[in-house]
Amino acid sequence: MKETWRWFGPDDPVTLDHVRQAGATGIVTALHHVPPDVAWTREEVARRKAQIMAGGLVWSVVESIPVTDAIKTRGPGWRAAVDVWIASLRAVAAEGIGTVCYNFMPVVDWTRTDLRHVLPTSGIALRFDMVEMAAFDVLVLRRAGAEADHPPERVRAAEARLAAMTPEQVATLERTIIAGLPGTDLKHDKESFRRALARYDAIAPADLAANLAAFLKAVVPVAEELGVRLAIHPDDPPFRLFGLPRVVSTPDDARALLAAAPSPANGLTFCVGSYGARADNDVPAMARAFAPHVHFAHLRDVTREPDGSFYEAEHLEGDNDMVAVVAALLEEEERRVAAGRADAEIPLRPDHGHLLIDDVSKKTNPGYSAIGRLKGLAELRGVMRGLRHAWAAGRH
Repeated sequence: MKETWRWFGPDDPVTLDHVRQAGATGIVTALHHVPPDVAWTREEVARRKAQIMAGGLVWSVVESIPVTDAIKTRGPGWRAAVDVWIASLRAVAAEGIGTVCYNFMPVVDWTRTDLRHVLPTSGIALRFDMVEMAAFDVLVLRRAGAEADHPPERVRAAEARLAAMTPEQVATLERTIIAGLPGTDLKHDKESFRRALARYDAIAPADLAANLAAFLKAVVPVAEELGVRLAIHPDDPPFRLFGLPRVVSTPDDARALLAAAPSPANGLTFCVGSYGARADNDVPAMARAFAPHVHFAHLRDVTREPDGSFYEAEHLEGDNDMVAVVAALLEEEERRVAAGRADAEIPLRPDHGHLLIDDVSKKTNPGYSAIGRLKGLAELRGVMRGLRHAWAAGRH
């Protein structure tokens, strides 16, 4: 598997030198400075690619070309927005970048409630807390109909939790949820957030799934023509937030989107932590079932709690069998090599590392500190080396 690293561009406190020191050889990035509704140009893509190559690395995966609300709602300007997305895709392909990760989450991209959850090790993890989400949704944002989306006992717990919080803690919770996490286009205050949610009032899950299918039917033939592999990222977390539909959360969702535009270009980003935040998702079984369609892997894990809350776990110590997932992907690579496929090597990245050692006091992007990801990548590298060694010795 191709070891890659997410990098947010020249302003990222984790530099390309750090990436090389971690042992990764590929970069996962995007043109984060380009507005979501503006097409990327080949010149801009080439400029970023040259920066990466000057650092001794290659641009392996684009994550992400933004999918705007016009596309997700299939509202006014849908065709123009799709054309902008296709223009960005063509610019990427022209510079030889063959894998594009994207997502179809409405309004909220990946979401957490706590960016500094202290673990028993004293490391610091990202956390999603159901009670804090209910406290924000029902009592701070005061979204219409929010109370009906949370069990009564959770609302009562949210009331008690909010009563114990200081104004500063409430403001931090609000910023964490709606002010935007790395790699997202979300930049809201409460009023603009309410307006963004209102755009989806009439869109049911079936409608959003149909809009995703329409998007795929428009872009997948172009990707196939260009030789680019599209890899949709699952919902994170993989269940409804703020009453919004989620349509990339389960095995049935994955099967539906693959069937909507059957093509080698239409595939998946297999994110263990995203799919694995649902206890009813058998993640190793999904890895085995969908391996032929996996174009990119996010290898991180989570520890789930009984009420649906979760936090980012050690890469090999969460509730999902990471070793089994890695084995499924390595076996898929062997099949691709045997079939003579040009895309035999699956890029992976060690997503969402803990804050460890002196990174605790440094300025970092939440989830994207250096040492935690370095530790995760080293552990994953050890798993891959161990599996290959066992297989070579006849213990497949």
